Amino acid sequence: MLENVAPLDEHQTLYRSRSKAIQTKSVQPKLVEEAVNEGWTVLKKSASSVRLQRPKPLETLFEDRVWSMLFRMKFERLSGAGGESLRLDQRNPDSALNKIDILGIDAELVLAIQCRSSEKYAKRSQFQEGLTNLVSCRERIGKAANTQWPANHKRQTALVFFVCNINLTDSDKEKAKQANIFVFDEGDLAYYEKLASHLGPAAKYQFFADMLPGKTIPGLEIKVPAVKTKMGKYNCYTFPISPEYLLKISYVSHRSKGKASDIHTYQRMISRARLKNIREYISDQGIFPTNIVVNLDKKCIDFQRTKQENSIEEADASGTSGWLHIKPAFKSAWIIDGQHRLFAYSGHSRAKTAHLAVLAFEGIPPSSQARLFVDINAKQKSVKPSLLQELFAELHWDAESPAIRVQAIVSKAVRVLDDDKDSPLFNRIQTADSTKDSIRCISLASVFKAIERSNFFIVKEVKGDVLESGPLWAEDNDRTLARTVYITKGWLNKVRAGAPDWWDLGSGDGGGFAMNDSVTACINVLRSVLNHLEGSGRKLARLTNADLLAAVTPYAEVLASYFANLTSDERKRYRDLRGSQGQTTRTRRCQQAIRAKFSEFNPTGLDDFINSEKEQTNIKAKLIIDRLEIMLKKIVIDELKQEFSADENSWWQEGVPKQVRLEVAKRQESDDNQRGRKEAYFDLIDYRTIATTHWPLFQKLVGFGKKNESKDKQTKWLVNVNEWRNQVAHASSGVILRVDDLAQLENYAEWFKRKMTEHDDDFEESSSEISDALEADI
Repeated sequence: MLENVAPLDEHQTLYRSRSKAIQTKSVQPKLVEEAVNEGWTVLKKSASSVRLQRPKPLETLFEDRVWSMLFRMKFERLSGAGGESLRLDQRNPDSALNKIDILGIDAELVLAIQCRSSEKYAKRSQFQEGLTNLVSCRERIGKAANTQWPANHKRQTALVFFVCNINLTDSDKEKAKQANIFVFDEGDLAYYEKLASHLGPAAKYQFFADMLPGKTIPGLEIKVPAVKTKMGKYNCYTFPISPEYLLKISYVSHRSKGKASDIHTYQRMISRARLKNIREYISDQGIFPTNIVVNLDKKCIDFQRTKQENSIEEADASGTSGWLHIKPAFKSAWIIDGQHRLFAYSGHSRAKTAHLAVLAFEGIPPSSQARLFVDINAKQKSVKPSLLQELFAELHWDAESPAIRVQAIVSKAVRVLDDDKDSPLFNRIQTADSTKDSIRCISLASVFKAIERSNFFIVKEVKGDVLESGPLWAEDNDRTLARTVYITKGWLNKVRAGAPDWWDLGSGDGGGFAMNDSVTACINVLRSVLNHLEGSGRKLARLTNADLLAAVTPYAEVLASYFANLTSDERKRYRDLRGSQGQTTRTRRCQQAIRAKFSEFNPTGLDDFINSEKEQTNIKAKLIIDRLEIMLKKIVIDELKQEFSADENSWWQEGVPKQVRLEVAKRQESDDNQRGRKEAYFDLIDYRTIATTHWPLFQKLVGFGKKNESKDKQTKWLVNVNEWRNQVAHASSGVILRVDDLAQLENYAEWFKRKMTEHDDDFEESSSEISDALEADI
């Protein structure tokens, strides 16, 4: 016996309460302080009571959202507050009670829902026990509902878990699947809430279709007059039908939903404003002269031709008339075009009496449906190139060429990575309908190209046959999609673990890790790791998903450590590597880090890159240091001459410390060529000695770092530059300046140039030779 279930119209008051994100209560004034300590805030005061409010706890809020969604979908009956309780052992009145959080009963379906949530994203240890308890109630719930509220036909019973912030294991998902229990997460709930807000009662048929695709709806068989003809290679039928009937069997898979299990998504989310305008048009007796375009499942239709007035040949050419028998089932009529015209009838008084003209194709594949959708809408409104790229999976999912199917798989994989809460790319990929921001800053195209252009899938293909498969190929589309997502997600998650704070910044200040060029580089490194493992004799295509991820994990951990140890300056320089050349440099430096741990790791081209970079490093460093020295000489000597100007020798006698004067004089005397004035014989490090001797004069000019640090620390950069100068001054020494040191040298040069420009407005003009050299070399 179901006791806490009532008709929908008796739940209006409860809906007003459960549809809000806050909870309210009234207390006596003396209890206010205690309530405030518990998180309540004062809403309104009166002489005898105080009205309080506070946000609902997540567990309560999540369950209320699910219940309110069913209310807006106009279920005929719903459980009240507290849900429904059933005894696990019906014969024993003392046995434990099994609480069903939400029970919904409609003409076609009995729905039992359990809601589970967690404040923080985590696994739920007792989830499988909850599945078992729910299964034990299936038969009794359905039987009780059909007995207490008889319908013309027996209702189906569906068991559902809605979870929020729950990390379900593969074992949990498999257990639910075997028990025929449907699991939806908070992303699915948000989608259905939006759908219910837009469509009203018709949204529940979309919900039913997700749970029971192809399930027959008893009592709704229909026979309509139709004309059968051919368009291209497909049979199609033209017939009239009531909107109410079509709403129950139709289905639209929206791109904004993005369920990983829903491959064929191509429609845009319905516009509420557009629905409102169309409803008003219907109310004003408006008619639709154009067809709703649908695809009907072959198993659900049977066409019986009638006697033709014309000859058979003429009838076949112009169309064959007859009766179309439709055996209704959830998700049997896919809406290709006309979703707004159809769903505008949801909840409308004319839904039963009106008629819509339908052009129904018979069993065309989803890729052809998507292509037809693009063709129809392209005539009305241009389709964005980015949308076409998103639709690649739908347009080519069943292509004959394996190479084209791979592209479709990659297109879908990228979207799944954006939708999967466990993915490091969750809500970070910019799609056609999303707005770019500091977090959602990775383009679908960049990730698609990074995955697709590798030999992850097909190594050798001849006339449509895969002769040699890559490590991510798994024979059919669905398994290859799952493997691609699993390995890509696992690899990037392990890499992200080295610097999660940096990753989470996206393209914001201090970010640069989770951006296009960096993600591309990380995927490039994965490709080189897989190539390395294949080259060592392992057949990666034969490994399970888990074993393949385990094989690449040690390399991912080294890469994570590399990112973890980058300083803030190194992170900035990493971010500054842009475009294809920047991606290559990032990739090679990541590979270098892996080679430092695994000496046998030798991707093609890495040695050439290292040797080329070494050659260029010393040449570039010498040019930068020479220009820095020229700049230092000019600014230091000029400042000394301005500060000590009693006569032409004062700067030398009073400004230059004695030990430096002695060394300079000694160098001048030792020079047989006598290059000229004393200024020509200063060494780079001499400028540091002069600066620290007259620190108040030179601090603003050569002090690098925090102002409150000592002068030795602020001029340490000159010691570094001098050491690098000694390393690169002699080509025969064989010493190669490290890439990181070169980057730091470039940083010093850029900083010092800015300081000189700030100090002297005429610096650029008076030092044009230096500036030109710096612009060319730095």
